[in-house]
Amino acid sequence: MLTLGVETSCDETAVAIVEDGEKIRSNIILSQIEKHSKFGGVVPELAARCHLEAIVQITEKAFKEAGVGHHEVNLVAATYGPGLIGGLLVGLSMAKALSLAWKIPFIGVNHIEGHIYANFLVHQGLTPPLVCLTVSGGHTELIFMPEHGRYELLGRTRDDAAGEAFDKVARVLGLGYPGGPLIDQMAHKGKARIVLVQHDALAGAYDFSFSGLKTAVVNLVHRLKQKEEEIPVADLAASFQGQVVSTLLDRAFRAVEEKKVKKLVLSGGVAANSELRERFSREAAKRGVELFYPPLSLCTDNAAMIAACGHFRFQRQGPSPLELAVAPRLKLSCD
Repeated sequence: MLTLGVETSCDETAVAIVEDGEKIRSNIILSQIEKHSKFGGVVPELAARCHLEAIVQITEKAFKEAGVGHHEVNLVAATYGPGLIGGLLVGLSMAKALSLAWKIPFIGVNHIEGHIYANFLVHQGLTPPLVCLTVSGGHTELIFMPEHGRYELLGRTRDDAAGEAFDKVARVLGLGYPGGPLIDQMAHKGKARIVLVQHDALAGAYDFSFSGLKTAVVNLVHRLKQKEEEIPVADLAASFQGQVVSTLLDRAFRAVEEKKVKKLVLSGGVAANSELRERFSREAAKRGVELFYPPLSLCTDNAAMIAACGHFRFQRQGPSPLELAVAPRLKLSCD
């Protein structure tokens, strides 16, 4: 069964063709980073226009790379939320139009659930039950997955998502956009010697809060500028990154222990962070926990994960109605 996946929730225009929810036949991603970098973040209206200009060309490229024709596709899957409303409308409208034109079923996919399924594309033996930590520019969520299609939300960010905090701190440190990779690179040159926040206000809970940590960096940089003192950019990057990873690690492994599972899955753009991967791998080995995370190409937004998720959800519940509307603030449906 071939599924065409479409992902336009933020600033990547992506189309993929996936076989049986597991084998990637093509996965085309057009990033808009260069267009948004001068603004220090994603401009929603600009993102939507870029999606509209690129979506047809990207779709044609996906078919060419997969070596199949549209008559061989059995299902069209598209992100319908959460995300930027303009971008979501482009991808969802495209998917519905193809569904009608080709007379094949359509299914809407939750972007967060899609991130989880990026792991199933590369770890063929992966099965629930498991705990998943999804960390990206817009989302930080800790989820227990007892079986396919069922989720229990354990914790989420109360303010900034981890990736959003990385972007804002990178901007203050003068590193540019996107902040995650730039802070990761700079952190290798510094030492995590600066205590930015003394206490974890949510210690013992599963929710996250990164605004205080971000504000601590902002305030410290402003004080140093006022005193005309040198800003230890590398040390601040290392200290900030280290404290973010410590918070994520604490919640994730407590959840694994409480839920009595031995599988922990990482997903989302921040899962590409080198310190996060290294420290989670060490902790998992120490505890005898199996750790799974996607390759870098599947950490950021992509359409292969949407196609994979759409395939498995279609097997369980059938198609979505064509009246399905975009849901910019969509939450993961939890039983």
